[in-house]
Amino acid sequence: MGLMKVFSGSEILALALQKRIEAIGVDTVLKNNIQSARLGGFGNSGLAVELFVQETEFSKVNPVIEEFRMSI
Repeated sequence: MGLMKVFSGSEILALALQKRIEAIGVDTVLKNNIQSARLGGFGNSGLAVELFVQETEFSKVNPVIEEFRMSI
């Protein structure tokens, strides 16, 4: 069992989805590549923020993710 990526994109959208997922009681892991690149002295283009959940929780969060995607 491991982590499953459920979103890649802007930090604002990732934080909004993270809030929705955590509201149903599922923990998330947010990987912010913008901060990592800045601290390392590198620029970063592309998908800057990734959001992960435990694979075992995916069926629980999938409806939340689908609803979020329809709203953006």
